[in-house]
Amino acid sequence: MDCLFCKIINREIPADIVYEDEHVLAFNDINPQAPTHMLIIPKTHIATLNDLEEADLALVGRLQYTAAKLAKEAGFAEEGYRVLMNCNEKGGQTVYHIHMHLMGGRRFTWPAG
Repeated sequence: MDCLFCKIINREIPADIVYEDEHVLAFNDINPQAPTHMLIIPKTHIATLNDLEEADLALVGRLQYTAAKLAKEAGFAEEGYRVLMNCNEKGGQTVYHIHMHLMGGRRFTWPAG
């Protein structure tokens, strides 16, 4: 498989890893859009949100829980933060392995920016 995130999980490509458990890996984004910008990924390869199955519900919940935990640890949970998932090309997805962006440390506007 030629998946960038799977290669990071398998330690074939280096990343600035900030969290890991048996199901989830989180690392700092190499092109941050905020003072803190982490990517949270499942260790199971799922290409897009459209590929989720009911059996994946606990895994997606673990991604959300990890985002909240990391926001608290980073010190911006109370001020606020952004959690974002993109799906497919028009949704802004560039790596086809589901992932959650956790961004904090600045004020965010809507639409995303």
